Amino acid sequence: QVQLVESGGGLVQPGGSLRLSCAASGSIFSIGLMTWYRQAPGKQRELVAAITSGVYTNYADSVKGRFAISRDNAKNTIYLQMNSLKPEDTAVYMCNADHYTGTRYEDLWGQGTQVTVSS
Repeated sequence: QVQLVESGGGLVQPGGSLRLSCAASGSIFSIGLMTWYRQAPGKQRELVAAITSGVYTNYADSVKGRFAISRDNAKNTIYLQMNSLKPEDTAVYMCNADHYTGTRYEDLWGQGTQVTVSS
Protein backbone atom coordinates (compact mmCIF):
# COMPACT_ATOMS: atom_id res chain seq x y z
CA GLN A 1 0.00 0.00 0.00
CA VAL A 2 1.00 3.59 -0.63
CA GLN A 3 0.23 6.37 1.83
CA LEU A 4 0.34 10.15 1.53
CA VAL A 5 1.25 12.20 4.57
CA GLU A 6 0.92 15.98 4.63
CA SER A 7 2.71 18.30 7.02
CA GLY A 8 3.47 21.97 7.49
CA GLY A 9 0.09 23.45 8.26
CA GLY A 10 -0.57 25.84 11.11
CA LEU A 11 -1.66 29.30 12.14
CA VAL A 12 -0.15 32.28 10.34
CA GLN A 13 -0.92 35.98 10.19
CA PRO A 14 -2.18 37.59 6.98
CA GLY A 15 0.73 38.30 4.68
CA GLY A 16 2.74 35.44 6.14
CA SER A 17 4.08 32.26 4.59
CA LEU A 18 3.83 28.54 5.08
CA ARG A 19 5.34 25.56 3.30
CA LEU A 20 3.34 22.36 3.05
CA SER A 21 4.81 18.96 2.27
CA CYS A 22 3.20 15.77 1.02
CA ALA A 23 5.27 12.61 1.08
CA ALA A 24 4.30 9.31 -0.50
CA SER A 25 5.57 6.14 1.12
CA GLY A 26 5.08 2.41 0.81
CA SER A 27 5.18 0.09 -2.18
CA ILE A 28 5.49 2.80 -4.82
CA PHE A 29 5.65 1.73 -8.46
CA SER A 30 5.06 5.00 -10.29
CA ILE A 31 3.43 8.23 -9.23
CA GLY A 32 2.14 10.58 -11.87
CA LEU A 33 0.10 13.71 -11.28
CA MET A 34 0.17 15.09 -7.73
CA THR A 35 -2.27 17.76 -6.66
CA TRP A 36 -3.02 20.01 -3.71
CA TYR A 37 -6.68 20.62 -2.95
CA ARG A 38 -8.28 22.62 -0.19
CA GLN A 39 -11.65 22.73 1.47
CA ALA A 40 -12.91 25.52 3.67
CA PRO A 41 -15.86 25.07 6.06
CA GLY A 42 -19.13 25.15 4.17
CA LYS A 43 -17.41 25.26 0.79
CA GLN A 44 -16.66 22.75 -1.94
CA ARG A 45 -13.23 21.25 -2.33
CA GLU A 46 -11.15 23.16 -4.86
CA LEU A 47 -7.95 22.49 -6.74
CA VAL A 48 -5.10 24.68 -5.59
CA ALA A 49 -2.11 23.48 -7.62
CA ALA A 50 -1.00 20.43 -9.55
CA ILE A 51 2.31 19.10 -10.83
CA THR A 52 3.17 16.26 -13.18
CA SER A 53 6.19 13.98 -12.86
CA GLY A 54 7.70 16.08 -15.60
CA VAL A 55 7.16 19.19 -13.42
CA TYR A 56 4.46 20.80 -15.56
CA THR A 57 2.39 22.92 -13.16
CA ASN A 58 -1.11 24.34 -12.96
CA TYR A 59 -2.62 26.77 -10.44
CA ALA A 60 -5.99 28.06 -9.39
CA ASP A 61 -6.40 31.70 -10.39
CA SER A 62 -6.86 32.66 -6.74
CA VAL A 63 -3.31 31.55 -5.83
CA LYS A 64 -1.33 32.43 -8.96
CA GLY A 65 1.67 34.56 -8.10
CA ARG A 66 1.43 33.70 -4.39
CA PHE A 67 1.76 29.90 -4.23
CA ALA A 68 4.38 27.68 -5.81
CA ILE A 69 4.22 23.91 -6.17
CA SER A 70 7.37 21.86 -6.55
CA ARG A 71 8.33 18.22 -6.59
CA ASP A 72 11.21 15.97 -5.62
CA ASN A 73 10.69 12.77 -7.59
CA ALA A 74 13.53 11.00 -5.79
CA LYS A 75 11.70 11.52 -2.50
CA ASN A 76 8.17 11.10 -3.92
CA THR A 77 7.34 14.39 -2.25
CA ILE A 78 5.64 17.57 -3.33
CA TYR A 79 5.71 20.94 -1.67
CA LEU A 80 3.44 23.96 -1.65
CA GLN A 81 5.13 27.23 -0.81
CA MET A 82 2.40 29.66 0.19
CA ASN A 83 3.27 33.36 0.38
CA SER A 84 1.21 36.50 0.98
CA LEU A 85 -1.42 34.40 2.72
CA LYS A 86 -4.92 35.79 3.07
CA PRO A 87 -7.72 34.88 5.49
CA GLU A 88 -9.59 33.34 2.57
CA ASP A 89 -6.77 30.81 2.20
CA THR A 90 -7.91 29.25 5.47
CA ALA A 91 -8.84 25.62 4.77
CA VAL A 92 -7.84 22.01 5.16
CA TYR A 93 -5.23 21.33 2.50
CA MET A 94 -5.18 17.82 1.09
CA CYS A 95 -2.74 16.02 -1.16
CA ASN A 96 -3.84 13.74 -3.99
CA ALA A 97 -1.73 11.46 -6.15
CA ASP A 98 -2.21 9.16 -9.13
CA HIS A 99 -0.33 5.95 -8.39
CA TYR A 100 0.26 3.25 -10.99
CA THR A 101 0.78 -0.10 -9.26
CA GLY A 102 2.06 -1.85 -12.37
CA THR A 103 -1.36 -3.27 -13.19
CA ARG A 104 -3.84 -0.56 -12.25
CA TYR A 105 -4.18 3.04 -11.19
CA GLU A 106 -4.94 4.18 -7.65
CA ASP A 107 -6.33 7.53 -6.58
CA LEU A 108 -4.62 8.34 -3.28
CA TRP A 109 -5.50 10.98 -0.66
CA GLY A 110 -3.72 12.22 2.41
CA GLN A 111 -5.44 13.04 5.68
CA GLY A 112 -5.13 16.79 5.23
CA THR A 113 -3.42 19.56 7.14
CA GLN A 114 -5.14 22.65 8.55
CA VAL A 115 -4.03 26.09 7.44
CA THR A 116 -5.47 29.04 9.33
CA VAL A 117 -4.72 32.62 8.31
CA SER A 118 -5.78 35.02 11.01
CA SER A 119 -4.53 37.95 13.01
